Amino acid sequence: MRRLVFIFVCTFTALSGQAAVTLPMRTVFKGEDRFAQLVREAKADNWAALPIGQRTAAVGQAMVGTPYRSYTLEVDNRIESPSVNFTGMDCWTFFEIALGFARMLDEPEQNWTPATLLHYIEMDRYRGGECTGAYLSRLHYLEDWLYDNVRRGNVQDLTRALGGISVPHSAREMTNGWRHYRYLEHNPSLLRPLAEMEARVSSRPLYEIPKNRVARIEPELRSGDIIGIISRDGGAMRATSHVGLALRENDGQLHFMHASSPRNYGHVVIDSRLSSYLYRYSTDTGILVARPLR
Repeated sequence: MRRLVFIFVCTFTALSGQAAVTLPMRTVFKGEDRFAQLVREAKADNWAALPIGQRTAAVGQAMVGTPYRSYTLEVDNRIESPSVNFTGMDCWTFFEIALGFARMLDEPEQNWTPATLLHYIEMDRYRGGECTGAYLSRLHYLEDWLYDNVRRGNVQDLTRALGGISVPHSAREMTNGWRHYRYLEHNPSLLRPLAEMEARVSSRPLYEIPKNRVARIEPELRSGDIIGIISRDGGAMRATSHVGLALRENDGQLHFMHASSPRNYGHVVIDSRLSSYLYRYSTDTGILVARPLR
C-alpha cells in the first residue's frame, strides 16, 4: 500500500511552501465510466498477457473515436498535478494514457483503479517520475520526455539505431506562445525558469529519421512504438510537433495512430501508413522512435 499512499499525496497535493493545497478527483480524473469500460475490455481480452508494446496499441485502438481536446494537461491555474481525461485528449495525452493504462495492467486486477493509472501517468509525465506540484516538474517537450524516460529505463530510443541523423533544433514554443498556457498566464514569474528549461532542452542533440528513409525502416517498427513527428520550425530549425503510436494492421502495413486535431479528423484515428502520412505535410521532416520497455 505504500505506493498508493504516495500517489495520493503527489497527485492531489501541491507543496507550495505554505499550506498543502489539494485538487479533487473530479478535477484530475475525467471519464470514469470510459475507464471502467476499458478495464472490462482488458479483462475480457486478456490484454495483460500481451507484451507492453502490443498492450499499449490495444489500449490505443480501444480509444479510437475519442474527441480531440486541446490543453487537457492544464487543469488548474497554479497547482500542477497528474491528470487523466477520457472524454477528450490531445496527441500527448492519447499516447501517455494508452501507455500508462498498459503499464497498470502489470498490477494485480484489484489495483486497476484511477489512482493506479494516475501513478503511471506521474511516472511517465514528470521529471524523475515525480510531480512536485510545480509546473516545471512536468516534461513539456517530447525530446525532454524522451531524454528523461530513457535515463530512467522506461523506454528505449531507437532513432539513431534506425538511421537517425542529428538536426538543428530549438525548443521555444511555450515561451513564444505562453499566453495559450493556463499556468503561465496566471504565473508569469515562471517565464524566466521556463526559458532556462527550454535552453537546456535545446542544448541536447535531436536525432530524426528523415521521412524519405521511413518506408525502409517500417519493418523494424512494432505496434505500440511511440512515434514523434519532427517538423521545420522556421528555416533550418526543427521541433517536435506531434506524437502518436505505431500500429501494424492486418494489411501488414505500419499505420500511424494518433489524436488528430479538429482541422483534420478531430478525434483519435488509425491513420494511413506512417511513411505516407509524413508526406501529407510539407513541414514534417522526419520521426523519432521510442519503444516502451516496461
